[in-house]
Amino acid sequence: MSRKMIIDTDTASDDAVAIVMALQHPEIEVLALTVVSGNVPMQQASINARYSVEQCGKHTPVYEGAAAPLMREITHATFFHGEDGMGNMRYPAPQAAAAPGHAVDALVETIKANPGIILVTLGPMTNVALAVARAPEIVANVERCVVMGGAACTVGNITPAAEFNIWCDPEAARMCFRSGLPIELVGWELCRSEANLTLADIRYCKETIGTPLAHFAIDCNATALKAGREHFGEPGIALPDPVAMAIALDPSICTRQSKHYVEIECEGVYTRGMTVVDQLNVATGTAAHYAIWNPLTQRGAPNTSVCWAIDIPRWKALLFDLLR
Repeated sequence: MSRKMIIDTDTASDDAVAIVMALQHPEIEVLALTVVSGNVPMQQASINARYSVEQCGKHTPVYEGAAAPLMREITHATFFHGEDGMGNMRYPAPQAAAAPGHAVDALVETIKANPGIILVTLGPMTNVALAVARAPEIVANVERCVVMGGAACTVGNITPAAEFNIWCDPEAARMCFRSGLPIELVGWELCRSEANLTLADIRYCKETIGTPLAHFAIDCNATALKAGREHFGEPGIALPDPVAMAIALDPSICTRQSKHYVEIECEGVYTRGMTVVDQLNVATGTAAHYAIWNPLTQRGAPNTSVCWAIDIPRWKALLFDLLR
């Protein structure tokens, strides 16, 4: 029996590959995509999402959502993904229009109607925060909420302390992490170094697999390959969203995980958007300074399963299989 999924995305090049993975997986039924401002403006994310769906020969509805963070200035990552978010490939416009209705409504209605659904978030969490604020009861219907975001006890990629998705809208992320959603945090660091698609992997995709989807996955990440090398010293293409999707599709790809209270820093001057992981589980202390953790600790058990390591050969094997 297929597993049902809904994907919230600020679709740029790595999101596009993650979307392809989900749509091509034989055991997954993607009920909808909801798009949000992030890597690119929301309208461009919608175009990219619809184009990605069409590359798979699917008709999955794409709903347009929040065009700005809840409180912060609008920021994009076109320096990394290209002006179009897709490696400046100048792909033709998608044939399908966006689905009627707002992404937040689609999230609420789809989750309400499908208990046990998997929610995957690939961008800033604005849409999801608005959905759980409007209908807190939907949290109980989400079996897994796989979040590509954060930097658990490590360096950030937009500031020294924060990862882009969480940094863009930290207030939204805080709302989600405090909501009771069964969050599985897949930080950006898990796609780095050996988890990159190496030059050999890139050749394998284009020359050995050689399908249109394999070419699409590599080509749309052309600027990401260049920017990753220049800004972060990556040896190949870093694909944070596909790594998160791989874990959503096959949880055993995460080889080391543990549950912790995770809070989002919204007030810090230098640490805006930091994913603060209570790695030693000290936040349940009784001293006065622990009170700031009460919104999490008073709910009971730790709110987030943090993924610390992945099986790199298996993540790549799953990607390659789904591009064939």
